[in-house]
Amino acid sequence: MKIVYPIEENCVACHHCEVACAVEHSRSKNAIRAYKDEGWRFLTHARVESQQPESFSIMCRHCTDNPCVEACITGAMHRDDLDGPVLVDQNHCIGCWMCIMACPYGVIKRDLRGRRVSSKCDLCPAREIPACVEACPNRALVFEER
Repeated sequence: MKIVYPIEENCVACHHCEVACAVEHSRSKNAIRAYKDEGWRFLTHARVESQQPESFSIMCRHCTDNPCVEACITGAMHRDDLDGPVLVDQNHCIGCWMCIMACPYGVIKRDLRGRRVSSKCDLCPAREIPACVEACPNRALVFEER
């Protein structure tokens, strides 16, 4: 399965990946509206970690052993198929945050805009290449199978 991998030496902490992710998952699909009206920081599934001079973007690794899925008491955190991405069904999520505690990468977030549910990278299913990868000007993110 293809997932997004960071290339640390190429990352300059520009945060383009965060903005692209937020816009892709916003209602408006517009950067200015997503930022001003929708609170884009809560929408992004990518997060840039930086301890200068090192930095990299981190997001869900869609783990093969998927501890978040194992921790989910409602089945909201799931895989549609054995080799597919780990997804969250927000209609079944009860906001217990067990997936957040179980995630070894700390990338599952609480979506507090309405129903309080878990939110995570879904690999942009409507796109051929995830928005974060496409937006990275330095090729610090790659979408590949390893």
